Amino acid sequence: METGDPTLLDLDWARVLHDLIRIGLAMALALPIGWERGHGSRSVGLRTLPVVAMSACGFALIAASMPDASAETQARVLQGIITGIGFIGGGAIVQRGPDVRGLVTAASVWNAGAIGVAIAYSRLEIAIVLSVVNVVILLALTPLVENGKRGDDAEG
Repeated sequence: METGDPTLLDLDWARVLHDLIRIGLAMALALPIGWERGHGSRSVGLRTLPVVAMSACGFALIAASMPDASAETQARVLQGIITGIGFIGGGAIVQRGPDVRGLVTAASVWNAGAIGVAIAYSRLEIAIVLSVVNVVILLALTPLVENGKRGDDAEG
């Protein structure tokens, strides 16, 4: 092995800590959304949304730190993240007759991905706003929707 070849011990431990903090923030900001979505009979929740945020953050960190990565390359990675998360969210949507359930959960999955990407690109303020607004919407508006629909919540 040549002297310049990276090995496990040659890791940039400051960078590892930096990335660990970012991925931890992505998880922490998605956790309240996952907690709310995990209540009751929701199919996606406490574990899924933080993992979506962490993985989106990880992919975006990789894209942002690639040597000679152009804006076009990063855009393609972001496209892949958005598409993949849309696929995961699509799995939360269920149609039974005229009723469609899981749309808000699917949107929350997508939002968790956006939280992860925002953190990866050093936009903590965006990640915080996305997390807080998502939780507020879920906590404040869900009871209104449920009362208005009397159990026929098409958004759940």
